Amino acid sequence: MPLPHVLLSAAVSLDGYLDDTGPERLLLSGPADFDRVDEVRASVDAILVGAGTIRADDPRLLVNSAERRAARVAAGEAAYPLKVTVSGSGELDPAARFWHTGGDKVLLTTDDGARRARALGIGADVVSLGAEIDWQAALEYLHDRRGVRRLMVEGGGTVHTQLLQRELADELHLVLAPILVGDPAAPRLFGPGAYQGGRLRLVESRRIEDVVLNRYLPTAPGAGDRVAAADRHWLALACELAELCPPSDTAFSVGAVVVAADGSELARGYSREGGDPVVHAEEAALAKIDPHDPRLARATVYSSLEPCARRASRPAPCARLILDAGVRRVVTAWREPDTFVAGADGSGVLAAHGAAVVVLGEYAQRAKAPNRHLEG
Repeated sequence: MPLPHVLLSAAVSLDGYLDDTGPERLLLSGPADFDRVDEVRASVDAILVGAGTIRADDPRLLVNSAERRAARVAAGEAAYPLKVTVSGSGELDPAARFWHTGGDKVLLTTDDGARRARALGIGADVVSLGAEIDWQAALEYLHDRRGVRRLMVEGGGTVHTQLLQRELADELHLVLAPILVGDPAAPRLFGPGAYQGGRLRLVESRRIEDVVLNRYLPTAPGAGDRVAAADRHWLALACELAELCPPSDTAFSVGAVVVAADGSELARGYSREGGDPVVHAEEAALAKIDPHDPRLARATVYSSLEPCARRASRPAPCARLILDAGVRRVVTAWREPDTFVAGADGSGVLAAHGAAVVVLGEYAQRAKAPNRHLEG
């Protein structure tokens, strides 16, 4: 199911703390970074915090800039993003500022929590996710029922930890403040547990007054038919590569990326790359990898179009090349239409030989864009 783009946002001390144990909230950044956060808030459809953050900080979570609110309204959006919190118990203070400022609010909770919240008179749409909190279901609800395409998560540490451990975070904005807390009783950003392997990719590092903003993207693919946030990033890259293809009236424009299980990019390619008029994207990418590379057995091939099952230009179709390389996981955006080959079913060929095939249909339009001239 399509999910919102989930952006985790946090500021921490040099030793990884979100706050100290004093009675007042520890301010880790300054006016310039607060304004940056306000800009990000204005760009999203919803802002989410955990129940613990409401209890500890009593946040309002507003877009403070009148100009940014006006720009949202001019674009046909509400002045304030939807505010969302998640609580298993539903036991929250109905007088908290969260409920009484800004625009619409949603409380995602459990069956028992919904009964408690309604009895307390919580000023929000109270939505039960069932017997317990399920983050996948929560994100699906926000996407499908509330139209949330971009979700900013501002805390706390438990929420950030759970979303990362469940591979549901698409992006991390981490501000590092020149402060040391050193109190083991103080809250940390990330808790213990099993996180997905692989390195995060640093895509921006920027000084803002005396703090540093680092932006990271996850890189490690999912496994089998389980979709990780990084799968969406890599498939988006494959769609971008498809736009580099020299146009053709007799073949699709396709991009492909091969990624190791730890998130390392092994190779990329696109149709008709290097002046070869018949080379396919997956073929071009795989040709750049040592066929004896042990990482291929756990790698994922991302292709903007389903790998071909039959072709006239070369003896081996791309589905066969992928299987022969030892790859057993493919993520694609678009099943091959009958434009050139009737009954094309590369996914079926792959699946018949034990490969997992994941289709992320929300990227289909991006994959089709460089092929519009072939329609009709």
